Amino acid sequence: MKPPVWQRLWYLVGGRVPQRYREWVLRDVTRPDWLRRFTLRALLQVLPLSLAIGSALVVLLGSPIGLAAACGGLGLIVGVYFSLSYAPESVEHRITKYGYPHGLAARTRKHDAAERDSGRQARYDAAWRDVS
Repeated sequence: MKPPVWQRLWYLVGGRVPQRYREWVLRDVTRPDWLRRFTLRALLQVLPLSLAIGSALVVLLGSPIGLAAACGGLGLIVGVYFSLSYAPESVEHRITKYGYPHGLAARTRKHDAAERDSGRQARYDAAWRDVS
């Protein structure tokens, strides 16, 4: 069961969805492209602060626009970098808020990856290994 679009957008910018969507949250953090979605979520959370820093430098201090853009851009890069540095821990913390045990997301992703890898290996062996 997916949350409505407005709740998914709220979730994307860092909000929480109601507890009844806990399975959706677990699926969100265990899908193969979880890190891409995590990066987008981190980017959307850090972007307003970076824009505010750049704007404040121009308006309050009269800084050149290039300097303000560079400072805002650096803030964005550093913010997303640190978010990504702690992505697995952040995801585990998020699912514990929905009542799941700590470590479940990592175990689920590892199990799913092992299944995908064994399927790929079987296809590779069938195509390229001589079974004679």
